[in-house]
Amino acid sequence: MYTCATCARHACDEGDPSQAPAGCPSLDPENDAHLQLYFVDDNESLARNAALVESHGYCRKTRVEETIDFARRCGYERLGIAFCIGLRREAAVLSRVLTANQFTVESIVCKNSGLSKELLHIDEADKVHPGDFEAMCNPIGQARFLAKADTQLNIVLGLCVGHDSLFIKYSAAPVTVLAAKDRVLGHNPLAAIYLADGYYRSKLFPDKSAQEENVGGVG
Repeated sequence: MYTCATCARHACDEGDPSQAPAGCPSLDPENDAHLQLYFVDDNESLARNAALVESHGYCRKTRVEETIDFARRCGYERLGIAFCIGLRREAAVLSRVLTANQFTVESIVCKNSGLSKELLHIDEADKVHPGDFEAMCNPIGQARFLAKADTQLNIVLGLCVGHDSLFIKYSAAPVTVLAAKDRVLGHNPLAAIYLADGYYRSKLFPDKSAQEENVGGVG
């Protein structure tokens, strides 16, 4: 059982595994095998360029700028955007930005191919708008169309929970996420985490005893 999220020390960040608690991944004998994977295919290039993007843009560059920096360092010229139709205006701006930075941009909307939700055996009552035609999200299609366009890096922009999983599963190119969808919180899902011990406590902790573990939060 791995419990890094509740670790009080994070000795790994200090490079001192002697201070690691029992069960820490830093003590796992398979670490050498994990390390070897960084030298397979293009993994070393991806990891090295990601580290350079982090150090050269730390607290200075936005994620959009970091994405451009990463793509340039990797030598990518063809970028794909897999976006939610609800973020089509944002996708249009992103496409303009990437094009202005000399990238060739391919973009595929989630509703591509116009397939009915009924193909997934969705009942009428389970549609967002019962009685109307509703196109299903088609993340597998997004991934395959971008593969057909021979993109070198694909950018996820606001795909639904689960649809993003399918897109990443079938993407032929490496994937980075620019924005995670959260319709309620303006696509800022961490806001719910920041309010977990306050206003969102009753929504996120169904067990009252768990709600009361952190009574110091804003109520």
